[in-house]
Amino acid sequence: MLTSLANTLPHFRNTNSGQFFLMAGPCVIEGEDMALRIAERVKHITDKLQIPYIFKGSYRKANRSRLDSFTGIGDETALRILQKVGREIGVPTVTDIHESDEAALAAEYVDVLQIPAFLCRQTELLVAAAKTGKVVNIKKGQFLNGEAMRWAMDKVQGAGNPNVILTDRGNSFGYSDLVVDFRNLPTMRSFGVPVVMDVTHSLQQPNQSSGVTGGQPALIETIAKAAIAVGADGLFIETHPTPATALSDGANMLPLDQLEGLLQRLTRIREALRPTGGVDPQGLNA
Repeated sequence: MLTSLANTLPHFRNTNSGQFFLMAGPCVIEGEDMALRIAERVKHITDKLQIPYIFKGSYRKANRSRLDSFTGIGDETALRILQKVGREIGVPTVTDIHESDEAALAAEYVDVLQIPAFLCRQTELLVAAAKTGKVVNIKKGQFLNGEAMRWAMDKVQGAGNPNVILTDRGNSFGYSDLVVDFRNLPTMRSFGVPVVMDVTHSLQQPNQSSGVTGGQPALIETIAKAAIAVGADGLFIETHPTPATALSDGANMLPLDQLEGLLQRLTRIREALRPTGGVDPQGLNA
């Protein structure tokens, strides 16, 4: 699966390492210097650990709890920053889109178009993303199980684009919490596309009375370890030099200085699961 994904992404390094791939970066593009600094640091770490890397940054945050929440620095400004990160750091990039007319615009600047979880059933949006020819990363809705994501995948592939990633980010639990059902990962993986665990968003605590989403970042390592253990092809982790000052989703981000240690431990888990010879029954090396 990783090999087929690599064929569609420019600058996708370390694809023969047998490691999971990483989608990581800030929640939202806050400025050029910060985006380049984060991307350069993560690339340095992932190159050392031979982890294929895609830089993540939202050019605009459309789904906010409050009217006064930060949404971005301007669409074209942020998209140009994403393009610059890709060119200067030498990594593929991913950003979310929210409406069908955003697909063609964002596709001019990034390598992967991401469909937010709440929008994973929006046919017009999925088809518009598919028609750009870019890789489409569809986040599983918090209200769906893994099996239901077959139809979201089919919409993209049925529109002529085979390049799909499916990402889990937890399921709604009560009114203000999420829970991860790890059965969803092998279920979605059985569809024959790469599957990612969105570690940080699965630890959100949405709909708080303050109007600001909470989180449980202390459990990032727990969720990440479990995802690798059940065969996730990739991990999605939002990271920031100082999450407390991040302009969006700081409550569930991983501090950038903790990323290398976490990835080192995760690579050891991946290596321990790799068979010494013969066929891999779980497809962990696919």
